Amino acid sequence: MMGPPGRRPGPPGHGFMAMGTDKPKNFRTTMKKLIQYMRKYRWSLVIVLNFAVLSTMAGIVGPKILGRATTTLFEGLIAQISGTGSIDFWEIGKILLITLGLYLISTLFSYIMGWIMANVSTDISYRLRKDLSDKVAKMPLKYFDGTTQGEVLSHFTNDVDTVNQTLSQNLTQLITSLVTLVGVLVMMFSISWLLTVVSLVIIPLSVSILGIIIKRSQKYFTQQQASLGHVNGHVEEIFGGFSVMKAFNGEEKSLQKFEKYNSDLYGSAWKSQFYGGLMMPIMNFIGNLGYVVIAVLGGILTANGTITLGDIQAFILYVRTFTQPLSQIANVSNTFQQTAAAAERVFEFLEEEEEVADSKSPFINTCVEGLVEFHNVKFGYKRDKIVIKNFSALAQSGKKIAIVGPTGAGKTTMVKLLMRFYDVNDGAIIVDGHDVREYSRETLRSCFGMVLQDTWLFNGTIMENIRYGRPDATDEEVITAAKIANADHFIRTLPEGYQMVINEEVTNISQGQMQLLTIARAVLADPAILILDEATSSVDTRTEILIQRAMDDLMKNRTSFVIAHRLSTIRDADLILVMNNGDIVEQGTHNDLLAKNGFYAELYYSQFVNRETSAPPLLSTDTSENP
Repeated sequence: MMGPPGRRPGPPGHGFMAMGTDKPKNFRTTMKKLIQYMRKYRWSLVIVLNFAVLSTMAGIVGPKILGRATTTLFEGLIAQISGTGSIDFWEIGKILLITLGLYLISTLFSYIMGWIMANVSTDISYRLRKDLSDKVAKMPLKYFDGTTQGEVLSHFTNDVDTVNQTLSQNLTQLITSLVTLVGVLVMMFSISWLLTVVSLVIIPLSVSILGIIIKRSQKYFTQQQASLGHVNGHVEEIFGGFSVMKAFNGEEKSLQKFEKYNSDLYGSAWKSQFYGGLMMPIMNFIGNLGYVVIAVLGGILTANGTITLGDIQAFILYVRTFTQPLSQIANVSNTFQQTAAAAERVFEFLEEEEEVADSKSPFINTCVEGLVEFHNVKFGYKRDKIVIKNFSALAQSGKKIAIVGPTGAGKTTMVKLLMRFYDVNDGAIIVDGHDVREYSRETLRSCFGMVLQDTWLFNGTIMENIRYGRPDATDEEVITAAKIANADHFIRTLPEGYQMVINEEVTNISQGQMQLLTIARAVLADPAILILDEATSSVDTRTEILIQRAMDDLMKNRTSFVIAHRLSTIRDADLILVMNNGDIVEQGTHNDLLAKNGFYAELYYSQFVNRETSAPPLLSTDTSENP
C-alpha cells in the first residue's frame, strides 16, 4: 500500500503565514496572468463595472438634489416671513422621494454587484485550489525534498484567500472609489469652482502629513511582525519540546529568551499603534479646518447671491465624501500589491517543472510475478553528484531481498527509483519484463505495497485507514486483513472498535498499533511486491514479536525488499544486498556473507560488540538519504 507523502503523527507544520514578501517581483506580469485567468468571467465583470458606475452615480447625485429641498425650504421660509409666499411642501416631498429613489437604486445595484463578485471570486478560488491540487499530483518528489510543507500549504490557504478577498471586496471598492472621486469632483465644480479649488488645496497638506506618519509607523509595524514571529516561534518550540526543556532545567533560560522577545514586541507594538492612531485625529482636524474655511467662504458667496444655501449643504457633503475614496484608493493600492505577490507565488508554483510524463502508450497490465531486475543503474539527485554508481541485481519472484549498509549507502534511494519517484540517469529497472518507464505511474505503483518505519495514518476511522489500501474492499475483507496483520484483537478492545476515529495527531493509539494498522492496509492491497522498512525499533518486545510475525505473514509468496537495520532480523533472507557508497559491494545469503568475512561480516558482528561495549553501532538506523 502506498500512502500519500506528507503527514506524520503530530500537526502538519505550524501556522500558514504567507511565504515570501508582501510585494511581487513583477507586478505587471502577474496582473496580466491574473486577468488572463479571469477571462471566462469577462461578461460578469462588465456587468459589475456598469452596476458599480450606476450605483455610485446614483449616490453622488443624491446630495445635490437634496440640496434643492433645503433651498426650497429656506426660500419658502423667507417668503412666509416676508409675507410674499409660503413653503412648498409638495415640491420638498417630491424632491425627497426622488432622492430616496436614487439611494434605493444605488443600494440595489450595490447588492447585485456584490452578489456577482462574490460568485466570481469564490469560483476563481475554487479553480485555483483545484489547479494547485492537480499540480501537486504532477510534481516530482525532488520538489518536495527541497520545499517545506508550510510553503506549499500557504499557496492553498493564505495566497488563494488573499486573491479571493481582493476580487470580492477590493476590486469593486477600487471601481466605486475612482468613480466617486471623479463624480464628486465634477459635482463640486458644478456648484462652485472657487470652493472646489480651496478644498483641493487642503489635500496636499493632508497627504504630506500622512506620508510623514506612515513612514515612521511602517518601520515599527515591520518590527512588530518580526517580533511577533519570534514570540510565536519560541512559544511553539517550547511547548513542542516541553518535556525536554523540563528535563534539562531549561525553564530559566527559556523565560529569559521569552522576556527579550516579548519586550521587543511591546516596544515595537505600542509605537506602531501610537503612530497608527495619530492618523485619524490629524485627518479629522485638517478636515474640520477645511469645513470652517468652506463654511465662512460659502456664507459670503451665499450672502452675495452667488450660490444657494442648499448648494452649500451639498458641497459640504461632497467634501466629506471626497476624502473617503482617496484613503480607500490608498488602502486598495497596498492590498493590490499584496494580492499580486500572493498570485505571483501561486502562478510560480503552477509553472513549476512537472515530473516526466508517462509513455504515450504505457503498459497497462499490472505486475503479477514480481520479478525485479536492476541493470547498471546510475543515479544522482543532482547530475554532478552521483549517489548510485553502478547497481545491478536480480530479485526473483516471491523471494525476500534485504538491503543493508551504512547511512548514505543508497538503500532508500533504490526504493525511490523502484517506485519511480525519480527516474534513473542511466541503466534500467525491469519489473516483470518491462522497464518501469514503460508503465504508467499509477499502474506501476499499484504493484507495490509499503510498510515504513514512519507510519502514515489520517484523521478517520480505523476501518477507513485500513481500507485506504483498497477503497472498494468490503468490511469483511478489511477485518480479514486486520486478522492476518494481528491487529484485530487490539482493535476490538478499543472503545468503538473499527469505527473508532484516529485523531489528527494520532495520539489515541500506540506506535506499535499504528504499525499493525499499516501492515493490515498492505495486506488488504495484496500487492505483488513489498517494500518493508523495519519498524520495531520504538516498540516493546511483545509488540515487536507481533509486528515481526505480521510482516512475515505479509511477505509469504511475495517479492519483498527489506531495508534492514538490525541484521539479526534478515538472516533468513533469500538474498542480501550489501551497499556502500552507492554500489553493491557484496551479495549473497547470510551464511555466505559471514563466511566471506568482508564488509557484511564487519557490520553484523559490530552490532553485537556494540551491545557489550556500548560503542555507537556502525549501522545507523537513520534511513533518510534525501539530498
